[in-house]
Amino acid sequence: MNKGKLIVFSAPSGSGKTTIVRHLLQQEELNLEFSISATSRAPRGEEVDAKDYYFLSAKEFKNKIKSDEFLEWEEVYHDNFYGTLKTEVERIWAQGKHVIFDIDVSGGLRIKRKFPEETIAVFVKPPSIDELKIRLKKRKTESEDKIKMRVAKASAELATAPLFDEIVVNKNLEEALVDAYSLVSNFINK
Repeated sequence: MNKGKLIVFSAPSGSGKTTIVRHLLQQEELNLEFSISATSRAPRGEEVDAKDYYFLSAKEFKNKIKSDEFLEWEEVYHDNFYGTLKTEVERIWAQGKHVIFDIDVSGGLRIKRKFPEETIAVFVKPPSIDELKIRLKKRKTESEDKIKMRVAKASAELATAPLFDEIVVNKNLEEALVDAYSLVSNFINK
C-alpha cells in the first residue's frame, strides 16, 4: 500500500484546531481526508456513526485494544475511550490521500512517535488562557464547571507545545489559516 502523509493537529479545546482542519480539508490540492476517531461514548445531538465518530461500546473498544487494532488510544475517563483505528488510516491511504487528524495532544504525539518520517505534528496555540476562556464561553455549549475543567487541562496541554514539530498561534484566524496551509503544503510536497 502506498503510504501518504499524516498531518496531526492538536490543541486545547477552544484553540481553533477544528476550524483550521475544516479549512484545510476544503483545499482540494492538498488531497486530504479526515481521520474519523473511534469512541466508547454515546453520540451527542446529531452525531452520526462513521461520519462524526465510530461509536463502539466500552466492551467493543477494549476488545479492539486487545487485538491491537488501534494506532493510538486513550481512556479519558473510566470506560470512556477515544482512539484511531488502523483500518481508518489504511482506508484513507488506499484512496491515495493524506490523513489529517483533529486529535488530542497525547494521541497526536503517539502518532508522531510511531510514524516520525510520515507525520507533521502541529500544535494550535491560543493567544492566552484568558482568550481561551472567552472562546469557550462564547460557544455556549458547556457548563461553567466544564469550562473550568477544560481550562485547567489546557494549561497542561500548553506545556506540551514544544514537543510538536510546529506551533500555529491562533490570535488572528485568517493568519492562522494561512500559516497552517503553508506548513501542510510544504510538508506534503517535500
